[in-house]
Amino acid sequence: MKPPPVDVSAWLKKTKSHFIAGHTVTAPQAKQIETTNPCNQNMLAQFPIADLPMIDQAVQAARTCFDDGVWVRMSARERARKMREIATATREASVELATIEALDNGKLFTEALGDDLPDCSDIFDYYAGWTDKHYGETCPVDFGFTNFTVKEPLGVCGLIVPWNFPLLLAMWKIAPALACGNTVVVKPSEQTSLSLIRWFEIIHEKVDLPKGLLNLVLGDGSTGALMSQHKGIAKISFTGSTAVGRHIVHGSADSNLKSLSLELGGKSPNIMFGDTPDLEKAIDRSFHLIFSQKGEKCSEPTRFILHESIHDHVVDELVKRAEKYVCGDSFDESAHQGAQNNRQQFNKILDYIEIGKREDATLRTGGEACRRGENAKGFFIRPTIFTDVKSGMRIWNEEIFGPVLAVTKFKTDDEAVRLANETPYGLAAGLWTRDITRAHRISRQLNAGMIFINRYGCYDFSSPFGGFKESGWGKEMGLHSLDAYTKTKSIWIAH
Repeated sequence: MKPPPVDVSAWLKKTKSHFIAGHTVTAPQAKQIETTNPCNQNMLAQFPIADLPMIDQAVQAARTCFDDGVWVRMSARERARKMREIATATREASVELATIEALDNGKLFTEALGDDLPDCSDIFDYYAGWTDKHYGETCPVDFGFTNFTVKEPLGVCGLIVPWNFPLLLAMWKIAPALACGNTVVVKPSEQTSLSLIRWFEIIHEKVDLPKGLLNLVLGDGSTGALMSQHKGIAKISFTGSTAVGRHIVHGSADSNLKSLSLELGGKSPNIMFGDTPDLEKAIDRSFHLIFSQKGEKCSEPTRFILHESIHDHVVDELVKRAEKYVCGDSFDESAHQGAQNNRQQFNKILDYIEIGKREDATLRTGGEACRRGENAKGFFIRPTIFTDVKSGMRIWNEEIFGPVLAVTKFKTDDEAVRLANETPYGLAAGLWTRDITRAHRISRQLNAGMIFINRYGCYDFSSPFGGFKESGWGKEMGLHSLDAYTKTKSIWIAH
């Protein structure tokens, strides 16, 4: 049985600040951002927007910590021990952090506690094991020379985190950056900063870390732009929209050509062939993936491509499940779906639903806001399913980032592959079939960074996460994050 949420009302009333060089920092007369609960629009807290001097201060603190070598020259075993202490402190505070996350994001408390928080702590344990495994190599150069490579940390890493998984995706970035010996400056989304603010407080209360190792700057998109342009930052790791990712590329190019990792948008296909194994379980799994977490997930399947022999049955079953869904407050135990994170996203999703109707897709269920009773002010949208979706329709090609599913049918394998690949994105793709030869062949034809066969949505710290095309640059997780947070140096010795 999962523990209940905790009362965080007293903490919400406290002043929220940036966190630099081991302590809170408040800029006088700084412009404030107000964050609200998406389920009822009640104000939760206010926090300041970091300007350039504040970012300079954070970057300098991180640079000083890096140059002093207190972290990078610490023994790998000791650095691993510190990371495991961070894991323990995060794990012990998981209920409090999940409560704050649910309030600020609009997702269900059970999703925050059961889906997000376990990985927030476990990832530090995982990367603690990598601190002493940054192997170089010897190179077969001409006789008379010895040549070898070493892996070195990049320096100050700027980490920009989105609003859909604000704490989890911050941990995805912080843990490997620290394991590789870097120092960091983190900026959460202005929509969901609270869980990371509280995490910084908890970690620095519980773990003795070098001053300036971890720094937090609060703000909006202008703050992220200043970070991408800052010459004191050696790397930016960004998760968010493709449009913002392009701005970050330009910011890097115009400053110091800093290293970039970009995990961007997705419009992932889910192909179900006529011989899908255990069809009912496949339907259950696919339905859960598209509509859990309010559909605010970049890698999950928003386009279902169904063989004509099973199309009608699968759609009917999806509609039955959707119509039983209850939208409700994050802490309502009867709710299946929380509120969309913010008004802008709420309106964007409703706009796309209207676009789908105008494009003559068939609306099978949903397609409306759910604002009745206690949810009258919340950003709730019913699970929405469109069928008869055609190539070229905007709801087929563009990322909606909400509980909206586009469905089409196919006859041949080649048609399924063509439909799956006709998108500017290439983050993930799934296929369901008993035919192992077909599975191998089509997995090689799908232009996506992650392919799931007979179980969409398989994730592990040891497996690379990331996509192709407009879904981003680089990979996160596993040893691939070590490459993302280090640089390779070649050293020659003449005999």
